[in-house]
Amino acid sequence: MNTWKHALCLLMGAFSLVYAASTWSAAYPDKPVRVIVPFAPGGGTDVVGRLIGQKLGDVWGVSIVVDNRPGAGSTVGTGMLARATPDGYTLGATSMSLAINATLYRSLPYDLNDLAAIILTARAPNVLVVNPSVPAHTVKELIAYAKANPGKLNFSSSGTGGVSHLSAEVFRAAAGIDMVHVPYRGAGPAMTALISGEAQVMMATTPVALPQMKAKRLRAIAISSRQRSPLAPDLPTIAESGFPGFETDTWYGLLAPAGTPAAIIQRINADTARILETPEMKTALGHQGAQPAGGTPEEFRRFIESEIEKWGKAIRAAKVPPAN
Repeated sequence: MNTWKHALCLLMGAFSLVYAASTWSAAYPDKPVRVIVPFAPGGGTDVVGRLIGQKLGDVWGVSIVVDNRPGAGSTVGTGMLARATPDGYTLGATSMSLAINATLYRSLPYDLNDLAAIILTARAPNVLVVNPSVPAHTVKELIAYAKANPGKLNFSSSGTGGVSHLSAEVFRAAAGIDMVHVPYRGAGPAMTALISGEAQVMMATTPVALPQMKAKRLRAIAISSRQRSPLAPDLPTIAESGFPGFETDTWYGLLAPAGTPAAIIQRINADTARILETPEMKTALGHQGAQPAGGTPEEFRRFIESEIEKWGKAIRAAKVPPAN
């Protein structure tokens, strides 16, 4: 074949692929979309996933079917997502457990390369809180008290390897203080222990901490986000309290199986970003102690990789044994 004819064939082939992709994207979606939630109903990942899913269904004019597949710290549902057909009709709600599990589990039923990042949907800061008996009102005072009383402060958590445990470990390591970890079976019992004085310190999620803060059953010291939260604007961040760059937010996002067409990924990203900017969604997320996020698929992918590195260091520092 002549060179010019070969070039013409390649060009026509490229145009055909572009046309097919654009047509596919324009037609998407034309049937129900399944969203796998790797946790039981009622948790943060489920609630945020359902909020986003409902609004996407309204925009697209199709049903969004939420499929709760809990088990093994979200690895069961995430593994199902990784093995799903990459056609845009199976998506997955995710959270920071994705990053934690990369180190916490000895083996996983998926690889990060089996998943396509779509968008970071929301972030919810954690709050460093203490029992009122602790004579500290600032991060600096808490650190000074802990150093003067090594090993005498207990910090409660919702369980070993969970968000509240590892967030507190990141803070403990950064501050260079000696506190004793006391794990409980869930955030509720951990908070009860803090209020009763059985524990003295906790890195609690915002929805769990806010009611107790308002009732003055505990004292808030600082918030874990990089910037102050509109939910508690007078509360300083740990970052501004002497630890620049400190950030241990709980976060949520959307994933797809690797190989999902880029045009569809971009479509979902753009539609979700618009939904996150609506006053209605901001209010709904606010009720969960969260704020809308956003960004490109590439930015979300890089964020996940940075979170894996950060939580990996925290898990190794805390000497948390592998989960399997």
